[in-house]
Amino acid sequence: MIKKLKGVVIGAGYFSKFQYEAWTRIPEVEITALCNSDVDRATIIMNSYGIKKHYTDYKEMILKEKPDFVDIITPPETHYEMCLFAADQGVHIICQKPLAPSYEESKKIVDHVKKKGVRFVVHENFRFQPWHREIKKIIDQGELGDLFNLNFRSRMGDGWGKDAYLARQPYFRDYEKLLIYETGVHYIDTFRYHAGEVKSVYAILKKLNPVIKGEDAAMMILNFENDAHAVWDANRYNENNFIKSRYTFGEYLIDGSKGSLRLYSNGKITVQKLGDIEKEHFYVHNDVGFAGDCCYIFQRDCIDKFISGKPFETNGQNYLKTLQIQDAVYESSKMNASITIR
Repeated sequence: MIKKLKGVVIGAGYFSKFQYEAWTRIPEVEITALCNSDVDRATIIMNSYGIKKHYTDYKEMILKEKPDFVDIITPPETHYEMCLFAADQGVHIICQKPLAPSYEESKKIVDHVKKKGVRFVVHENFRFQPWHREIKKIIDQGELGDLFNLNFRSRMGDGWGKDAYLARQPYFRDYEKLLIYETGVHYIDTFRYHAGEVKSVYAILKKLNPVIKGEDAAMMILNFENDAHAVWDANRYNENNFIKSRYTFGEYLIDGSKGSLRLYSNGKITVQKLGDIEKEHFYVHNDVGFAGDCCYIFQRDCIDKFISGKPFETNGQNYLKTLQIQDAVYESSKMNASITIR
């Protein structure tokens, strides 16, 4: 008999369905309850994913359910209080990104959970997209040689017009910081996953749609300790021509001393060695859930590491490095200067 870890979840918003569904496929986990203030929304989640209990007060839920872990899927401004309360009860924590509205608040969370001795991981799932896992293997096997540059282009097309974001994530309209804070942070983390630690940053940020508050376009350049560099060329305004715009979220080119790797919008990976033709690299990826089933892959990895005691990839200390770079991107754009990561 598989020993089940007892989990509870806070939140029932737009994205949460991907995480709830993924938990149903992890046999070592039983989600016993969820918390959400909207009873109708909570009922839909309960009926869809077999969760038996609903609370409107997360503190009451944690105290009564006594879970092994809590999965927090709420807006970032709620995370500080929720993480501290869970940690004080000795409950392990999975927390959605953005971790907090500021680096300082994020660090307070990480320091507190460490002091309390609970396991903590940020739900950062882009590096768990199957193509990025496969690309990491190709890089680590030395097929590309020394990395020269990593170039990812994103055109999300959900941010043009006077009704931008209203259909899916209306709160985006009021974010003072949008594209880097909400989306670019994924690519900072993924570039770090592929190329290592960042030593400096330069960025140009713009607002293309006047009806929103924050930036929706970016040219972000990261320089790495191994002398590679990464470029994220992105905006949420212009549309792409992909069959499914939210599968890979763009196209990726990596150049190295032995050749180049390309990720296409349908998940296809090719490798072109110097002096040779482009050849497809075959691997398994499935159009399930969100972006290649990356929520399941992330959550599966979390539970494996809960059980084994091994460190999480996106643990608090690691993720603070990503958030430090995120802040440097905003500083660089403001100062129109390269910012060194200290």
